[in-house]
Amino acid sequence: MNQRISTIITCFFVLLFSLSMAWSQNGKFKVALDAGHGDHDFGAVYNGHIEKNINLAIVLKVGKLLEKHNNIDVIYTRKTDVFVDLIERANIANRADANIFVSVHCNANKNTAADGTETYVMGMSKNASNLEAAKRENAVITMEKDYKQKYEGFDPKKPESMLGMTIMQEEFLENSIALAAKIQDNFVKLLGKKSRGGGVKQAPYMVLHKAYMPRVLIETGFVSNPVEGARLDSEEGQSEIAEAIYKAILSYKKDNFDGEDAASDNVKPSQRVEEVIVNTPVKKDSVVKKTEPKKVLVENEKPTKGVVFKIQISASAKKLETTPSNFKGLKSISMTQTPAGLYKYMYGETANYEEAKRLLTEAKSKGYNQAFIIAFKDGKSVSVQEALK
Repeated sequence: MNQRISTIITCFFVLLFSLSMAWSQNGKFKVALDAGHGDHDFGAVYNGHIEKNINLAIVLKVGKLLEKHNNIDVIYTRKTDVFVDLIERANIANRADANIFVSVHCNANKNTAADGTETYVMGMSKNASNLEAAKRENAVITMEKDYKQKYEGFDPKKPESMLGMTIMQEEFLENSIALAAKIQDNFVKLLGKKSRGGGVKQAPYMVLHKAYMPRVLIETGFVSNPVEGARLDSEEGQSEIAEAIYKAILSYKKDNFDGEDAASDNVKPSQRVEEVIVNTPVKKDSVVKKTEPKKVLVENEKPTKGVVFKIQISASAKKLETTPSNFKGLKSISMTQTPAGLYKYMYGETANYEEAKRLLTEAKSKGYNQAFIIAFKDGKSVSVQEALK
Protein backbone atom coordinates (compact mmCIF):
# COMPACT_ATOMS: atom_id res chain seq x y z
CA MET A 1 0.00 0.00 0.00
CA ASN A 2 2.79 2.43 0.97
CA GLN A 3 4.57 1.66 -2.29
CA ARG A 4 1.37 2.36 -4.23
CA ILE A 5 0.89 5.70 -2.46
CA SER A 6 4.52 6.53 -3.12
CA THR A 7 4.04 5.76 -6.83
CA ILE A 8 0.92 7.94 -7.00
CA ILE A 9 2.74 10.84 -5.30
CA THR A 10 5.69 10.46 -7.67
CA CYS A 11 3.37 10.48 -10.72
CA PHE A 12 1.62 13.56 -9.35
CA PHE A 13 4.87 15.50 -9.05
CA VAL A 14 6.03 14.36 -12.49
CA LEU A 15 2.74 15.61 -13.94
CA LEU A 16 3.03 18.88 -12.00
CA PHE A 17 6.60 19.35 -13.26
CA SER A 18 5.51 18.65 -16.85
CA LEU A 19 2.70 21.18 -16.65
CA SER A 20 5.09 23.70 -15.12
CA MET A 21 7.58 23.17 -17.93
CA ALA A 22 4.84 23.50 -20.56
CA TRP A 23 3.64 26.76 -19.00
CA SER A 24 7.22 28.01 -18.82
CA GLN A 25 7.82 27.27 -22.49
CA ASN A 26 4.55 28.91 -23.53
CA GLY A 27 5.52 31.99 -21.57
CA LYS A 28 8.88 32.40 -23.30
CA PHE A 29 9.78 35.59 -25.12
CA LYS A 30 10.40 34.68 -28.76
CA VAL A 31 12.90 36.68 -30.82
CA ALA A 32 13.13 36.20 -34.59
CA LEU A 33 16.54 37.22 -35.94
CA ASP A 34 16.97 37.83 -39.66
CA ALA A 35 20.42 38.08 -41.29
CA GLY A 36 19.84 40.06 -44.49
CA HIS A 37 20.79 38.64 -47.90
CA GLY A 38 22.60 35.30 -48.39
CA ASP A 39 24.04 32.87 -50.97
CA HIS A 40 23.97 34.47 -54.46
CA ASP A 41 22.57 37.67 -52.93
CA PHE A 42 25.74 39.26 -51.56
CA GLY A 43 24.20 42.57 -50.52
CA ALA A 44 26.62 45.51 -50.53
CA VAL A 45 30.26 44.68 -51.33
CA TYR A 46 33.06 47.21 -50.86
CA ASN A 47 36.80 46.76 -50.33
CA GLY A 48 36.34 43.02 -49.77
CA HIS A 49 33.69 43.56 -47.08
CA ILE A 50 30.63 41.44 -47.95
CA GLU A 51 27.36 42.45 -46.35
CA LYS A 52 25.72 38.99 -46.25
CA ASN A 53 28.62 37.60 -44.18
CA ILE A 54 28.67 40.54 -41.76
CA ASN A 55 24.89 40.35 -41.24
CA LEU A 56 25.06 36.64 -40.44
CA ALA A 57 28.00 37.00 -38.06
CA ILE A 58 26.20 39.72 -36.07
CA VAL A 59 22.92 37.78 -35.93
CA LEU A 60 24.62 34.62 -34.68
CA LYS A 61 26.35 36.63 -31.96
CA VAL A 62 23.09 38.28 -30.87
CA GLY A 63 21.41 34.87 -30.85
CA LYS A 64 24.17 33.32 -28.76
CA LEU A 65 23.76 36.03 -26.12
CA LEU A 66 19.97 35.65 -26.04
CA GLU A 67 20.12 31.86 -25.85
CA LYS A 68 21.81 32.12 -22.44
CA HIS A 69 18.40 33.07 -21.05
CA ASN A 70 16.07 30.14 -20.32
CA ASN A 71 12.99 32.35 -20.78
CA ILE A 72 13.95 33.43 -24.32
CA ASP A 73 13.57 31.44 -27.54
CA VAL A 74 15.55 32.48 -30.61
CA ILE A 75 14.31 31.84 -34.14
CA TYR A 76 16.68 32.37 -37.08
CA THR A 77 15.59 32.99 -40.67
CA ARG A 78 19.00 31.62 -41.66
CA LYS A 79 22.03 30.33 -39.76
CA THR A 80 24.15 29.58 -42.83
CA ASP A 81 24.92 31.14 -46.21
CA VAL A 82 21.58 30.41 -47.90
CA PHE A 83 19.05 32.49 -49.83
CA VAL A 84 15.63 33.00 -48.23
CA ASP A 85 12.73 34.83 -49.92
CA LEU A 86 11.68 38.06 -48.21
CA ILE A 87 8.13 36.90 -47.47
CA GLU A 88 9.43 33.56 -46.20
CA ARG A 89 11.68 35.41 -43.72
CA ALA A 90 8.61 37.09 -42.25
CA ASN A 91 6.62 33.86 -42.27
CA ILE A 92 9.35 32.00 -40.37
CA ALA A 93 8.76 34.53 -37.58
CA ASN A 94 4.97 34.32 -37.99
CA ARG A 95 4.82 30.53 -37.80
CA ALA A 96 6.95 30.60 -34.64
CA ASP A 97 4.64 33.22 -33.05
CA ALA A 98 7.66 35.45 -32.44
CA ASN A 99 7.18 38.46 -30.18
CA ILE A 100 9.58 40.62 -32.18
CA PHE A 101 11.34 40.48 -35.57
CA VAL A 102 14.81 42.00 -35.98
CA SER A 103 16.38 42.20 -39.46
CA VAL A 104 20.10 43.04 -39.58
CA HIS A 105 21.74 44.75 -42.57
CA CYS A 106 24.68 46.96 -43.56
CA ASN A 107 24.42 50.25 -45.41
CA ALA A 108 26.37 51.49 -48.45
CA ASN A 109 26.78 54.73 -50.35
CA LYS A 110 28.76 55.93 -53.36
CA ASN A 111 29.97 58.67 -51.03
CA THR A 112 32.52 56.61 -49.10
CA ALA A 113 32.62 59.24 -46.32
CA ALA A 114 29.04 58.36 -45.30
CA ASP A 115 28.91 56.63 -41.90
CA GLY A 116 26.63 55.93 -38.96
CA THR A 117 23.68 53.73 -38.10
CA GLU A 118 19.97 53.77 -38.95
CA THR A 119 17.08 51.78 -37.48
CA TYR A 120 13.83 51.53 -39.44
CA VAL A 121 10.25 50.55 -38.73
CA MET A 122 7.62 49.66 -41.31
CA GLY A 123 5.84 52.71 -42.72
CA MET A 124 5.31 54.91 -45.73
CA SER A 125 7.72 57.80 -46.14
CA LYS A 126 8.09 60.77 -48.46
CA ASN A 127 11.74 61.12 -47.45
CA ALA A 128 13.86 60.48 -50.55
CA SER A 129 16.79 58.87 -48.69
CA ASN A 130 14.44 56.54 -46.77
CA LEU A 131 12.78 55.46 -50.02
CA GLU A 132 16.18 54.87 -51.64
CA ALA A 133 17.22 52.66 -48.72
CA ALA A 134 14.01 50.65 -49.03
CA LYS A 135 14.38 50.44 -52.82
CA ARG A 136 17.87 48.99 -52.45
CA GLU A 137 16.80 46.30 -49.97
CA ASN A 138 13.52 45.51 -51.76
CA ALA A 139 15.39 44.90 -55.03
CA VAL A 140 16.29 41.48 -53.58
CA ILE A 141 12.89 40.16 -54.67
CA THR A 142 14.02 40.22 -58.31
CA MET A 143 16.34 37.32 -57.39
CA GLU A 144 13.36 35.21 -56.35
CA LYS A 145 11.63 32.78 -58.70
CA ASP A 146 8.29 34.04 -60.09
CA TYR A 147 8.62 37.26 -58.09
CA LYS A 148 6.23 39.17 -60.39
CA GLN A 149 3.43 36.74 -59.54
CA LYS A 150 4.38 36.44 -55.88
CA TYR A 151 4.53 40.21 -55.33
CA GLU A 152 1.79 41.15 -57.78
CA GLY A 153 1.13 44.87 -57.70
CA PHE A 154 4.47 45.74 -56.09
CA ASP A 155 7.32 47.39 -57.99
CA PRO A 156 10.63 47.24 -56.04
CA LYS A 157 11.79 50.33 -57.94
CA LYS A 158 8.79 52.21 -56.56
CA PRO A 159 8.43 51.46 -52.81
CA GLU A 160 5.39 53.71 -52.69
CA SER A 161 3.53 51.10 -54.77
CA MET A 162 3.18 49.22 -51.47
CA LEU A 163 0.41 51.72 -50.67
CA GLY A 164 -1.92 49.54 -52.70
CA MET A 165 -1.16 46.52 -50.50
CA THR A 166 -2.51 45.75 -47.03
CA ILE A 167 -0.01 47.13 -44.54
CA MET A 168 -0.23 46.16 -40.87
CA GLN A 169 1.84 49.16 -39.76
CA GLU A 170 -0.87 50.74 -37.59
CA GLU A 171 -1.08 47.74 -35.30
CA PHE A 172 2.58 47.37 -34.38
CA LEU A 173 3.97 50.84 -35.03
CA GLU A 174 4.14 52.03 -31.42
CA ASN A 175 5.99 48.95 -30.15
CA SER A 176 8.21 48.82 -33.23
CA ILE A 177 9.32 52.39 -32.59
CA ALA A 178 9.97 51.57 -28.91
CA LEU A 179 12.26 48.67 -29.89
CA ALA A 180 14.00 50.64 -32.67
CA ALA A 181 14.63 53.57 -30.32
CA LYS A 182 16.31 51.32 -27.76
CA ILE A 183 18.60 49.83 -30.42
CA GLN A 184 19.50 53.22 -31.87
CA ASP A 185 20.09 54.72 -28.41
CA ASN A 186 22.48 51.88 -27.53
CA PHE A 187 24.44 52.41 -30.74
CA VAL A 188 24.90 56.07 -29.81
CA LYS A 189 25.38 55.81 -26.02
CA LEU A 190 27.28 52.53 -25.74
CA LEU A 191 29.26 52.52 -28.98
CA GLY A 192 29.54 56.23 -29.75
CA LYS A 193 28.14 55.71 -33.24
CA LYS A 194 26.56 58.44 -35.32
CA SER A 195 22.77 58.28 -35.56
CA ARG A 196 21.83 59.26 -39.09
CA GLY A 197 18.67 61.33 -39.29
CA GLY A 198 18.51 61.85 -35.54
CA GLY A 199 16.27 58.94 -34.62
CA VAL A 200 14.02 56.10 -35.74
CA LYS A 201 13.02 56.18 -39.42
CA GLN A 202 10.09 54.78 -41.38
CA ALA A 203 10.32 53.14 -44.80
CA PRO A 204 8.36 50.54 -46.81
CA TYR A 205 10.61 47.47 -46.44
CA MET A 206 9.12 44.33 -47.95
CA VAL A 207 10.87 42.08 -45.38
CA LEU A 208 8.96 43.89 -42.61
CA HIS A 209 5.68 44.10 -44.50
CA LYS A 210 4.33 40.61 -43.70
CA ALA A 211 5.76 40.15 -40.20
CA TYR A 212 2.77 40.36 -37.85
CA MET A 213 4.58 41.60 -34.75
CA PRO A 214 6.73 44.58 -33.68
CA ARG A 215 9.57 44.57 -36.22
CA VAL A 216 12.64 46.61 -37.07
CA LEU A 217 15.34 46.72 -39.72
CA ILE A 218 18.82 47.78 -38.61
CA GLU A 219 21.50 49.32 -40.84
CA THR A 220 24.50 48.69 -38.58
CA GLY A 221 26.92 50.88 -40.54
CA PHE A 222 28.44 51.54 -43.97
CA VAL A 223 30.56 48.83 -45.59
CA SER A 224 31.42 51.46 -48.21
CA ASN A 225 33.23 53.57 -45.59
CA PRO A 226 36.85 52.28 -45.33
CA VAL A 227 37.08 52.72 -41.55
CA GLU A 228 33.53 51.68 -40.63
CA GLY A 229 33.57 48.83 -43.15
CA ALA A 230 36.70 47.36 -41.60
CA ARG A 231 35.17 47.65 -38.13
CA LEU A 232 31.98 45.92 -39.28
CA ASP A 233 34.05 43.11 -40.74
CA SER A 234 36.03 42.58 -37.54
CA GLU A 235 35.28 40.18 -34.68
CA GLU A 236 35.45 43.01 -32.15
CA GLY A 237 33.20 45.31 -34.16
CA GLN A 238 30.57 42.64 -34.69
CA SER A 239 30.63 41.68 -31.01
CA GLU A 240 30.04 45.24 -29.80
CA ILE A 241 27.13 45.72 -32.22
CA ALA A 242 25.64 42.38 -31.15
CA GLU A 243 25.95 43.38 -27.49
CA ALA A 244 24.15 46.68 -28.13
CA ILE A 245 21.27 44.95 -29.98
CA TYR A 246 21.07 42.24 -27.29
CA LYS A 247 20.80 44.76 -24.46
CA ALA A 248 18.12 46.70 -26.35
CA ILE A 249 16.06 43.51 -26.80
CA LEU A 250 16.33 42.69 -23.09
CA SER A 251 15.24 46.22 -22.19
CA TYR A 252 12.28 46.01 -24.58
CA LYS A 253 11.31 42.61 -23.14
CA LYS A 254 11.37 44.02 -19.61
CA ASP A 255 9.18 46.99 -20.57
CA ASN A 256 6.68 45.23 -22.81
CA PHE A 257 6.56 41.51 -22.04
CA ASP A 258 7.65 40.61 -18.52
CA GLY A 259 4.69 40.09 -16.22
CA GLU A 260 2.18 39.73 -19.07
CA ASP A 261 -0.23 36.82 -19.15
CA ALA A 262 1.09 34.42 -21.80
CA ALA A 263 -2.44 33.21 -22.54
CA SER A 264 -3.42 36.42 -24.31
CA ASP A 265 -6.59 36.74 -26.37
CA ASN A 266 -4.66 38.67 -29.02
CA VAL A 267 -4.47 36.87 -32.35
CA LYS A 268 -1.15 35.06 -32.86
CA PRO A 269 1.05 35.67 -35.94
CA SER A 270 0.69 32.02 -36.99
CA GLN A 271 -3.10 32.42 -36.98
CA ARG A 272 -2.82 35.48 -39.20
CA VAL A 273 -0.79 33.45 -41.71
CA GLU A 274 -3.51 30.78 -41.70
CA GLU A 275 -6.12 33.42 -42.38
CA VAL A 276 -4.12 34.84 -45.29
CA ILE A 277 -3.72 31.37 -46.80
CA VAL A 278 -7.46 30.67 -46.55
CA ASN A 279 -8.28 33.94 -48.29
CA THR A 280 -5.65 33.63 -51.03
CA PRO A 281 -7.16 32.78 -54.44
CA VAL A 282 -5.72 29.65 -56.05
CA LYS A 283 -5.04 29.65 -59.77
CA LYS A 284 -6.83 27.12 -61.96
CA ASP A 285 -3.64 25.32 -62.91
CA SER A 286 -2.50 25.04 -59.29
CA VAL A 287 -2.23 21.56 -57.76
CA VAL A 288 -3.24 22.96 -54.38
CA LYS A 289 -6.89 22.44 -53.51
CA LYS A 290 -8.71 25.60 -52.57
CA THR A 291 -10.20 25.54 -49.10
CA GLU A 292 -13.76 26.79 -48.98
CA PRO A 293 -13.91 29.67 -46.48
CA LYS A 294 -16.32 29.50 -43.60
CA LYS A 295 -19.23 31.86 -43.57
CA VAL A 296 -18.18 35.06 -41.85
CA LEU A 297 -20.28 35.76 -38.79
CA VAL A 298 -20.95 39.37 -37.91
CA GLU A 299 -22.70 40.42 -34.70
CA ASN A 300 -23.78 43.88 -33.57
CA GLU A 301 -22.69 45.32 -36.89
CA LYS A 302 -24.80 46.85 -39.63
CA PRO A 303 -23.19 47.44 -43.05
CA THR A 304 -22.38 51.13 -43.29
CA LYS A 305 -21.93 52.98 -46.55
CA GLY A 306 -18.73 54.93 -46.90
CA VAL A 307 -15.59 54.64 -44.76
CA VAL A 308 -15.67 53.80 -41.05
CA PHE A 309 -12.93 53.09 -38.53
CA LYS A 310 -13.09 50.67 -35.62
CA ILE A 311 -10.68 49.57 -32.91
CA GLN A 312 -9.76 45.91 -32.91
CA ILE A 313 -9.11 45.09 -29.26
CA SER A 314 -8.63 41.32 -29.36
CA ALA A 315 -9.01 38.12 -31.33
CA SER A 316 -9.61 34.69 -29.92
CA ALA A 317 -10.84 31.19 -30.69
CA LYS A 318 -13.30 31.75 -27.83
CA LYS A 319 -16.70 33.32 -28.52
CA LEU A 320 -17.80 35.92 -25.96
CA GLU A 321 -21.01 37.83 -25.47
CA THR A 322 -20.42 41.42 -26.59
CA THR A 323 -21.40 42.91 -23.24
CA PRO A 324 -19.34 45.56 -21.39
CA SER A 325 -18.62 43.16 -18.52
CA ASN A 326 -16.63 40.95 -20.89
CA PHE A 327 -14.59 43.87 -22.26
CA LYS A 328 -13.42 45.81 -19.22
CA GLY A 329 -16.44 48.12 -19.32
CA LEU A 330 -16.15 49.11 -22.98
CA LYS A 331 -19.47 49.50 -24.75
CA SER A 332 -20.32 49.39 -28.48
CA ILE A 333 -18.48 46.09 -29.04
CA SER A 334 -18.94 44.30 -32.37
CA MET A 335 -17.61 40.91 -33.40
CA THR A 336 -16.70 39.13 -36.64
CA GLN A 337 -15.60 35.57 -37.26
CA THR A 338 -12.77 35.13 -39.75
CA PRO A 339 -12.57 32.32 -42.33
CA ALA A 340 -9.87 30.81 -40.12
CA GLY A 341 -12.43 30.48 -37.31
CA LEU A 342 -11.16 33.29 -35.07
CA TYR A 343 -13.45 35.76 -33.36
CA LYS A 344 -12.32 39.38 -33.71
CA TYR A 345 -13.70 41.89 -31.23
CA MET A 346 -13.92 45.57 -32.17
CA TYR A 347 -14.70 48.69 -30.15
CA GLY A 348 -16.57 51.75 -31.41
CA GLU A 349 -17.25 53.03 -34.90
CA THR A 350 -16.53 56.41 -36.48
CA ALA A 351 -15.99 57.98 -39.89
CA ASN A 352 -13.46 60.40 -38.37
CA TYR A 353 -9.84 59.18 -38.16
CA GLU A 354 -8.96 61.58 -35.34
CA GLU A 355 -11.92 60.24 -33.35
CA ALA A 356 -10.65 56.72 -34.09
CA LYS A 357 -7.32 57.68 -32.53
CA ARG A 358 -9.16 58.86 -29.42
CA LEU A 359 -11.05 55.56 -29.24
CA LEU A 360 -7.74 53.72 -29.60
CA THR A 361 -6.28 55.66 -26.67
CA GLU A 362 -9.37 54.85 -24.61
CA ALA A 363 -9.10 51.12 -25.43
CA LYS A 364 -5.43 51.09 -24.43
CA SER A 365 -6.24 52.88 -21.17
CA LYS A 366 -8.51 49.93 -20.35
CA GLY A 367 -5.60 47.53 -20.76
CA TYR A 368 -5.89 46.59 -24.43
CA ASN A 369 -2.28 47.53 -25.17
CA GLN A 370 -2.17 45.72 -28.51
CA ALA A 371 -5.35 47.37 -29.84
CA PHE A 372 -5.15 48.99 -33.28
CA ILE A 373 -7.26 50.86 -35.84
CA ILE A 374 -8.97 48.97 -38.68
CA ALA A 375 -11.06 50.34 -41.54
CA PHE A 376 -14.09 49.37 -43.61
CA LYS A 377 -15.45 50.78 -46.84
CA ASP A 378 -19.09 50.03 -47.69
CA GLY A 379 -18.97 47.19 -45.17
CA LYS A 380 -15.83 45.58 -46.60
CA SER A 381 -12.47 45.51 -44.81
CA VAL A 382 -9.80 47.78 -46.33
CA SER A 383 -6.40 48.98 -45.18
CA VAL A 384 -6.27 52.16 -43.12
CA GLN A 385 -4.15 53.73 -45.86
CA GLU A 386 -6.82 52.96 -48.46
CA ALA A 387 -9.52 54.40 -46.18
CA LEU A 388 -7.55 57.61 -45.65
CA LYS A 389 -7.30 58.16 -49.39
